[in-house]
Amino acid sequence: MPTPPLVSVILPTFNRAGYLRLAVDSVVGQTLEDWELIIADDGSAEETLLYLRGLKDPRVRIVWLRHSGNLSAVRNAAIFEARGTYLAFLDSDDVWMSRKLEAQVAAMQLSPRRRWSYTFNSRIDELGSLLSDEGVTPFRFLEGDITEALLTVEAALATPTVVAERSLVLEVGVFDVDQLFGEDYDLWLRLSLRSPVTVLPESLASVRVHTDNYSQDRLGAYRGWVRLYDKMANLVGDPKLQGICRRLQSENALTLAGLYVDRGAPVGVTWRTLFASSRHGWASRHWWSRATKTAVRSLLPTRVGLALRRHPTQPLR
Repeated sequence: MPTPPLVSVILPTFNRAGYLRLAVDSVVGQTLEDWELIIADDGSAEETLLYLRGLKDPRVRIVWLRHSGNLSAVRNAAIFEARGTYLAFLDSDDVWMSRKLEAQVAAMQLSPRRRWSYTFNSRIDELGSLLSDEGVTPFRFLEGDITEALLTVEAALATPTVVAERSLVLEVGVFDVDQLFGEDYDLWLRLSLRSPVTVLPESLASVRVHTDNYSQDRLGAYRGWVRLYDKMANLVGDPKLQGICRRLQSENALTLAGLYVDRGAPVGVTWRTLFASSRHGWASRHWWSRATKTAVRSLLPTRVGLALRRHPTQPLR
């Protein structure tokens, strides 16, 4: 039986053949060469299939899947095929710097108690040009126990920056297929509950920002955050962390109710969401103010309700 590689690279894809080529090239160009690349294809069209079938590097394996649109399930299919000591995550529209794996594995081997790691990342546009960080929350180099910082999104971890021991990912239960948005943060939180993390304070990955990004659906994103905080409130043992989860669950549910009003959802949907947000928010004067405005807007014609909404809601991420 062949010796297992040091790193298994997990790369899900659905079409995006042009970006996918660049992502694969950034793996092939790594200075650390002891890797396998497992590409899980979620039922792509012919252009992407032709490209994947043409890959000749023996370190590259393809997992062919029927299209599901469930990113967690696609990533998990690749994880279950992995043989490496470490798992590294890369999305089909992002790229790595050439020394990314070498630097990250070396840092983790120096701190074996820290069973996962992440790095800073830059942002690029559709053409690969560097985007300005103006208006973007500054990156904070947080390491060790970062559970609270993850819950409050003070720790900003982009998926292509993360490397973790495969055994650790399997211990915490891989990606949650029912977490349709924020599935990456869900996993990072569960990793953080099991192990401290190492951070490399340099940009070793580039995240592409474009109109086809998976995270553009704001309704879905807020539904995901509400579910995530509810789930984490039942996983974290510390009362302080539980309080943070419940507070943020309430705030995100309140924002979700406002988005339902904006989209013209039935009044019943909005009010059920408002009721859910009240469970842990009713004691806050701020909650009562926002909830009252949202409730009033839900009873008005859509155009009038939108006019009364002075400040657009912003996602936590």
